[in-house]
Amino acid sequence: MPLPFVPYYTTRIMKSNSKVIKLTGNSYAVLALLEQFGESTSYDIKHAIELSIQNFWPVPHTTAYEEPARLAAAGYLSVRQEEEGRRRRFYSLTEKGHEALAAWAADPEVAPPQLREEAILKVFAGGAPGPLVDSRRAWHEAKREELAAMLREVRESGDSSFAASERTLMTGVGYHQKMLELMDLLMKERDPT
Repeated sequence: MPLPFVPYYTTRIMKSNSKVIKLTGNSYAVLALLEQFGESTSYDIKHAIELSIQNFWPVPHTTAYEEPARLAAAGYLSVRQEEEGRRRRFYSLTEKGHEALAAWAADPEVAPPQLREEAILKVFAGGAPGPLVDSRRAWHEAKREELAAMLREVRESGDSSFAASERTLMTGVGYHQKMLELMDLLMKERDPT
């Protein structure tokens, strides 16, 4: 049986007396992870974010600790705490959490994508693109291979519950491939020889 939840993680949460909260992209990220992986501690959520969502949705590491507490206080998550040992808190989706996530995922409205690319900012600021391309190319190649390896594992598992992960991994592999192609095109435009 879940214990009554008393928020204590941050001052912001401690001062919140309202059970009505605005759900953010990070809220839905936490709900989606718990939907996919089941009951988890904040540490588990942090690790899952690093291996999955962080590849396409930058999330501050504090989200894994603050957001579950906020969602639990509003009734989107239940909390179970160990009675002995480390007394970790385990979070899981409530019916309200499942319904909110399903409604959000089904909504066809999405915000425009955000691109935050320091190399592009440096070029805009007058930096020479050539020296930036080598390090950025290496990063995109490594990330593409990392995601491709994860995609192979998901496909080889044959587990249909990983269908959403398969689609996001395919998107990630394609994104990094297109960024590599764009770099080649930009360098060719700059130096047509």
